[in-house]
Amino acid sequence: MNLELSEEQTAVRELARDFTAREIAPYVTEWDRAEQVDRAIVKKLGEVGFLGLTIDEEYGGSGGDHLAYCLVTEELGRGDSSVRGIVSVSLGLVAKTIAAWGNEEQKQHWLPRLTSGEYVGCFGLTEPGTGSDAGNLTTKAVRDGDTYVVSGTKMFITNGTWADVVLLFARTNDQPGHKGVSAFLIPTDSPGLTRREIHGKLGLRGQATAELVLEDVRVPASAMLGPEGKGFSVAMSALAKGRMSVAAGCVGIAQAALDAAVRYATEREQFGGPIARHQLVQELISDIAVDVDAARLLTWRVADLIDRGLPFTTESSKAKLFASEAAVRAANNCLQVFGGYGYIDEYPAGKLLRDARVMTLYEGTSQIQKLLIGRAVTGVSAF
Repeated sequence: MNLELSEEQTAVRELARDFTAREIAPYVTEWDRAEQVDRAIVKKLGEVGFLGLTIDEEYGGSGGDHLAYCLVTEELGRGDSSVRGIVSVSLGLVAKTIAAWGNEEQKQHWLPRLTSGEYVGCFGLTEPGTGSDAGNLTTKAVRDGDTYVVSGTKMFITNGTWADVVLLFARTNDQPGHKGVSAFLIPTDSPGLTRREIHGKLGLRGQATAELVLEDVRVPASAMLGPEGKGFSVAMSALAKGRMSVAAGCVGIAQAALDAAVRYATEREQFGGPIARHQLVQELISDIAVDVDAARLLTWRVADLIDRGLPFTTESSKAKLFASEAAVRAANNCLQVFGGYGYIDEYPAGKLLRDARVMTLYEGTSQIQKLLIGRAVTGVSAF
């Protein structure tokens, strides 16, 4: 793998860096306090091409490779993880999955709208009683002629109240576990679908996280994405790539923690000089720096494998596991460098720590990643 970025990749990263500085950074504290990102950011993300990365131009995408996608995701994560989540879900989990599993009609209908920012997508897998145990979800889709009638509840759905379409997973037959699950593309304005935004979150406060309730929602059979009974495969393929996106966002959090810690340590004076000269402060900062590099390289490896058409699932779990835990360590160290000021939301350390913490939970907890990695290494399934 050549670790030198191409001219195109460098230009994409600079574009993302400039976009973040102009459209995100000035509003981060305001959005966090209000628990609401300005929805106008979606259209801006679409206009600059970030919602169409890796999607073919014939479907409204902006092309590019997965490393470019990681570079953009990192920069957005460095600015505000709530904004990064919009892209990771609407593009990473929904649009990319439609591109991979959809028929021509589905791709022509949904992708141009999603990549432009006209539409936002959400990923309806998690339920109140099934998080890590997604194969045992209880939402049902019952066949009725040329339609399916869908009923159930989804929980902690990113973009949930903003989304125009939900990639929803429901049980279509009585086969046990994941064998009975199918995927559907359901417009969120469908009669019987209601949404409730979840407030009071520890982190990602600006992100529109919601509970979705479906009561006899009727959708055409043509709304099914992929073959019937293959919904779990659709979900797992989406999450395998999605974990790379989360890892890249975590690199952004860790990089932001490093930038903030260095800036503060070189400006803050105690005992007659900047605190950066104290060895234990340098230790805190050096630990962040090493974690940033290690997490970034693990993430770039996943992107390289995907772009070369090679297996990447285990490597994606490794990147997500390490980067999410590293982001927590980095943000915690950053707060320690800031001392008491780190506990005030006028400074970035507290928000970075709150945003980092959920990264070890969603799109597969750290414990689930360890099980996946352990199974791949030993060939033995844990229970």
